Amino acid sequence: MTAVESRPAGVVLASGPGGRRPFGARVRAFVALTKPRIIELLLITTVPVMFLAEQGVPDLWLVLATCVGGYLSAGGANALNMYIDRDIDALMDRTAQRPLVTGMVSPREGLVFGLALAVVSTLWFGLLVNWLSAALALGALLFYVVVYTMLLKRRTAQNIVWGGIAGCMPVLIGWSSVTNSVSWAAVILFLVIFFWTPPHYWPLSMKVKEDYARVGVPMLPVVAGNTVVARQIVLYSWVMVAVSLLLTPLGYTGWFYTAVALVAGGWWLWEAHALQNRAKSGATGGKLKEMRLFHWSITYVSLLFVAVAVDPFLR
Repeated sequence: MTAVESRPAGVVLASGPGGRRPFGARVRAFVALTKPRIIELLLITTVPVMFLAEQGVPDLWLVLATCVGGYLSAGGANALNMYIDRDIDALMDRTAQRPLVTGMVSPREGLVFGLALAVVSTLWFGLLVNWLSAALALGALLFYVVVYTMLLKRRTAQNIVWGGIAGCMPVLIGWSSVTNSVSWAAVILFLVIFFWTPPHYWPLSMKVKEDYARVGVPMLPVVAGNTVVARQIVLYSWVMVAVSLLLTPLGYTGWFYTAVALVAGGWWLWEAHALQNRAKSGATGGKLKEMRLFHWSITYVSLLFVAVAVDPFLR
């Protein structure tokens, strides 16, 4: 584990008269601990899979229960991640305003909050959805906190590759919530997200690699040149697109999903190769335009999973 010196986490940097922390700001800080914008992306991959598993409209109460449970579980994982990483978050520009760094939430509060969400979300899934979904959600939480945050993130450039498994689990949870089982369709979509995660996150890491270098986190762009990173992005992108097309020959999807997967995947590959060409030409800074692929990656996964949800109605 890389040791990082920083200002003491938990020191109140923003407070009202008398050192009080305003109630509204405190509520917003606890919500921020759950990383809502990331959870939105996780739910985008959960709900459409429920439509595919049902081959139609799933029970809407089940959808609501699954979404709430997913938010609580992912929120707990994110809060515990911030608790563990508060030392390096204090030194990184993009994380310097997180609640545990500013002191709006104390480390003890963050730890208790994260653990409470872990317990509540597991019981929620078990009692209101099913225990298979509860086990998958708890497994995702533990994998993200223990395997990724504690073991991989500060030790290996492959951190996001294997740590990304936690982000693949909502696909399995969505399927299991409807069927109380896991099928090959869910496994294929799990693999799509697995191969999507590195080329989604590495462009962002290229943009903020100085942040990661400052705190000793060996993200791939920190330890390798842009051409190497871009080559890896292209490799993972081709595998991702190929895997996304397996659903149709196996009989899980029809023409609509296939068309969306081909068009969106083709555009992704165009952007990935364009990034590689810019890297090979020696482009740096704004000329590298690495964030084009990052932003497109979010659009891509949204389009692909919307197609997953719509396809059963067009077959």
